[in-house]
Amino acid sequence: MISIHKQLNAEEMEERLDEFLDPILSSRRTAAAVAKRLAVCNSQQQTFVLHWVEVIAHTNAELAYQFANNVIQALNIMDYEGVEAWIIQAMDVYDKKGLHSAIGVLRELKKAQKTTTGLPLEEIERILDTFIAGLSGRRLSVVSSEQIYTDTETLFLPAFLNRFTSREENFLLYKAMAVHLWAQTRFGTWQQPFSLSKAIQNFSIPEKACQLFHSLECLRLDACIERDLPGLHRSIRQMLKKLGETAIPSEWLSIAKQLAHPSATVQDSYDLLPKIYSTHSPYFLSYQGRLMPDTVEEVMALRIAREKQAFRLAVIDLAKEIKPKLPENDNPELELATGFTITKIPDESLPNGVKFELNLDGQPIKPPDNVKSLMDSIIQDIGMIPEDYLMAAGDGGYKILDDKQDEYDSENVWKGVYHEKGAFLYNEWDYERKHYRKNWCVLREMLVHPQSDDFVTKTLQRHKGLIKNLHRTFEALRGEDKLLKAQPNGEDIDLDAVIKAYADAKHGFEMTNRLFSKKHKDERNIAVMFMVDMSGSTQGWINDAEREALVLLCQALETLGDRYAIYGFSGMTRKRCEIYRVKAFDEPYNQFVQQRISGITAQDYTRMGVAIRHLSKLLNDVDSRIKLLITLSDGRPDDYGDNYRGTYGIEDTRQALIEAKRDGIHPFCITLDTEAKDYLPHMYGAVNYIVIDEVRKLPLKVSDIYRKLTT
Repeated sequence: MISIHKQLNAEEMEERLDEFLDPILSSRRTAAAVAKRLAVCNSQQQTFVLHWVEVIAHTNAELAYQFANNVIQALNIMDYEGVEAWIIQAMDVYDKKGLHSAIGVLRELKKAQKTTTGLPLEEIERILDTFIAGLSGRRLSVVSSEQIYTDTETLFLPAFLNRFTSREENFLLYKAMAVHLWAQTRFGTWQQPFSLSKAIQNFSIPEKACQLFHSLECLRLDACIERDLPGLHRSIRQMLKKLGETAIPSEWLSIAKQLAHPSATVQDSYDLLPKIYSTHSPYFLSYQGRLMPDTVEEVMALRIAREKQAFRLAVIDLAKEIKPKLPENDNPELELATGFTITKIPDESLPNGVKFELNLDGQPIKPPDNVKSLMDSIIQDIGMIPEDYLMAAGDGGYKILDDKQDEYDSENVWKGVYHEKGAFLYNEWDYERKHYRKNWCVLREMLVHPQSDDFVTKTLQRHKGLIKNLHRTFEALRGEDKLLKAQPNGEDIDLDAVIKAYADAKHGFEMTNRLFSKKHKDERNIAVMFMVDMSGSTQGWINDAEREALVLLCQALETLGDRYAIYGFSGMTRKRCEIYRVKAFDEPYNQFVQQRISGITAQDYTRMGVAIRHLSKLLNDVDSRIKLLITLSDGRPDDYGDNYRGTYGIEDTRQALIEAKRDGIHPFCITLDTEAKDYLPHMYGAVNYIVIDEVRKLPLKVSDIYRKLTT
């Protein structure tokens, strides 16, 4: 922002305004009247106003004129932060509803004044999401909604809160809402075999029964939160006092005492419901929201079926890793799945009072993180791991589909007028506004059409020597077993530890139980997302080089065992952004994936920011200690028909990469653009990219770059 060192007079102010408002000025409509009013402002206010007139004029000159015409009144009732929030709100409305609605926002100053004291969810969504992710239980996403509720996978919260005059107190209210909804999923409100939708049908007024059940659960869950998060619980109680709300009404005190016992479960709430139906009225707290049993049960039914299949397949994969090669038989997968059992171990720190241990042939095993997360999610829904989950899935397994999934076909929906239905909507960073354009980009996931040709076979044959070398190199990266000494249990006796313990005993010291040694392999816990440029400029040699590089990478990564996914990206304008799935994290590298790699073809343009945001979201869903986002590209961000080309696109991409880094993702770019040094250091940082000067070198370099990144 260029600072004005002296106060401008009306003539000087008009001259400055003319620079930005020229497209909508004429002999009859000049900036003179507006300039005259702005001339009474001090130099700091004039600097602020002219900066925003310039920014808004890049979007629409008429909107900038209307801002200048109303800004003095705004400055009289709001501080700079409030005026800025008012401007951004008007520009967001312009993006969604057009000029007329945006001008209406600029003129409704009393409403704007109230709005600027509140807190939008989008400003604290990332903080709230990180906070909820740090709590135990299933990973839950946060989205805005008119209703406050959870479907057990998503927390739906208001888009805006202004119950308090301070942002800190409004944030605390958001946190209270989110934690209460999280507690429903964590402490068994929706746990099977209970069905709230069926239970309330036994009452004359089902809606009242549902509300009473919610009041009971609110008491029980508040007690759980008090035990697990005592500091937050105290803050919430103080917040309720400021709102004039009673945490526990007097007629509910005796019931609250019953439900506050550590052994209380959702069964107690169901048992109490018929006893209080005629004697009590529901009560509501600001953070309580509502229960949506039909929505929850629909989401849970799909998840339970999906996770049952996933767990069965995970059991087979575990057995393949642990058990030696079994003799061939009619159903080897069934034999692999046998021998697994689940043991219950008392653990008062957990909601159910027990933890579940996975055993193979009577010996406890430590499941990998993804299987552990899967077990935790199943236990939250069912309260245990049923025996039939330990059986092989059988021929063909299961295919669990959501009926809504194919409602809008990703291939054909662009041809109609309902482009946004069933699509992902993402914000985009406007560097001039220094704010996001809300839900600006419309993105769909597409599937690369498999190509049944000999591309992969020829690539493997051409690089046969290199592949052998890659296998040797990546085999070495897997590491060797390390001998851990002085362990409490193990496969062998640690003689050094025994001698030391014997000497200690002779001198009257207590003898340690760490007398064993065991071998331990350091597990790599890496997930990598490859983001492949499929823009039109990659046609020809570059496309061939990208595909060859992916074939060699897959060969190397299959040896290494790292989890990886491959997605392409392209599109045309913000309304048609496309992500092409080549290989998802949970897909094996098989013939279908190879055919999709063969099918990667050049498409349209390179709107990178939205692609990074979507793939970062997919990467965030993977439970991994190290997360990499590696981009293969041949040029800078670019798109058709708008201002994405140039500084705007570079700044949006940079902001998307900053967001990824905040989530613990490490971005890296491999590019063929010889001019990349002009913009990549600004986007990725000085050491997070590499320029390959010749297309033919790309397949040879990518695997080596990956090795260096992960060691």
